[in-house]
Amino acid sequence: MYKTIHKNIILTLIVMFLLLGGLSPVMAQTSGTYKFNSQSGLNLTAFVSGYETGAITATPLETVIGRSITILLSLVGVIFLILIIFGSFTWMTAGGNEEKVKKAMSTIMSSLIGLIITLSAYVISYFLIKFFM
Repeated sequence: MYKTIHKNIILTLIVMFLLLGGLSPVMAQTSGTYKFNSQSGLNLTAFVSGYETGAITATPLETVIGRSITILLSLVGVIFLILIIFGSFTWMTAGGNEEKVKKAMSTIMSSLIGLIITLSAYVISYFLIKFFM
């Protein structure tokens, strides 16, 4: 019985990967919308390595802070997704065990509260950055 469940889970994951990520088309950027020299990051890499690249502009502080906030919120979103999946899986496999159901509900509720706090922090930081910039 467990082998069929594992096979079904693996098959579902493979199908989801193929539908959501594996078969997506790759779009090339046109030369008019993408400035390779300034947007690729190769100039910065060459500069740090000691090669002369021409004019290097420093990244403004607000850009660094904005990128850091974006990366941090993305990581929190991934953690939220993992916790929701874990809580849902625990609930689905509880088999009528009230203790497991309560633990799963607690995990889901805690992750939802965390998501609300994270989204609130994003909204506040977005408006503060827009207000002061």
